[in-house]
Amino acid sequence: MTSTAPGDTRRGKIQTVLGLIEPAALGPTLMHEHLIWDIRNPEMAAAPDQGPEITLCNCFRMNYGRWKVPGNLVLRCRETAAEEVGRLREVGGSAIVELSSGGLAPDPEGLAEVSRKTGIHVVMGCGHYVDAYQDRRNDTRTVDDFAAEMVVQVTEGAWGTGVRAGIIGEIGCQAPWTELEKRVMRGALIAQAETGAALNVHPGRDPDQPQEIADFIRAAGHPLDRVILSHIDRTIFDTDRLLRLADTGCVIEFDLFGQENAFYKLAPIDMPNDAQRLKMIRRLIERGHLARVVISHDICYRTRLSRFGGHGYTHIFENVLPLMRERGFGAAEIDAIMVGNPRRLLAFP
Repeated sequence: MTSTAPGDTRRGKIQTVLGLIEPAALGPTLMHEHLIWDIRNPEMAAAPDQGPEITLCNCFRMNYGRWKVPGNLVLRCRETAAEEVGRLREVGGSAIVELSSGGLAPDPEGLAEVSRKTGIHVVMGCGHYVDAYQDRRNDTRTVDDFAAEMVVQVTEGAWGTGVRAGIIGEIGCQAPWTELEKRVMRGALIAQAETGAALNVHPGRDPDQPQEIADFIRAAGHPLDRVILSHIDRTIFDTDRLLRLADTGCVIEFDLFGQENAFYKLAPIDMPNDAQRLKMIRRLIERGHLARVVISHDICYRTRLSRFGGHGYTHIFENVLPLMRERGFGAAEIDAIMVGNPRRLLAFP
């Protein structure tokens, strides 16, 4: 991978929506969240009935049951986002990586406003989500076109603004992987090589697809040490697959902390609880992969925000970190997962 060019002002720094910062300024970090988003697919967005307002009487049914409510999957209010993010400072949080890529209604200027209001560092992603969410004009675009777009999003500004992305992703994949998604991925790898930015990948909901993606990247001649594979806690459930994937050198992201319901709306998956997630992380540490673990919540339902009855962005700090200490995680291990690994991944080489 080509690192940033000599004299590039990004070299050795982290690029937030408000500008460059030194890695030392980045404290405990959530590596995969959505602050202002719309994850409705086109059919859901077009539905005449977007569902009822969220109340304490119905939020559990929306969050954990089979009730599909399109309006729960979109948040455009910057004030609400700032209110929720601001709570993170109270519990020791420092930064959030926001990965609402193309197809998820990114709002770069909104993220900058939230960061200014809260004092929380926000690192923004770029690129495109899964096939069904993409602008259909992407169907005829080339790999080089996608690559050039992502380079501009990192170096000049994203989505028609001057706000620059600090990471590429989340790049959407599904199982089976579509040709459009593969073209976007190839473009993302070229952009990563040119800019030095880390790459976050959304794998499909098949236990073998994260490995397929890692093998694809390796076969294309790109290193995996700055590639983060998201949603592993809803994708891989056996130790052999998990360790084989980590052995490729990629970064493993457990980003659904706080989702502990057995019923998962999007696939026939038995979602693990937070304690089971920590057991998987322990397996990785025992294998020598502490430097390849990051965690987050991936909040993209309103009912997961505290004002709508959910756990909010503070859950890991208030509940998971104490549980980690109770389960024997040392201070150095927690610091690596929450601070050291994010600093290394988000700093441009």
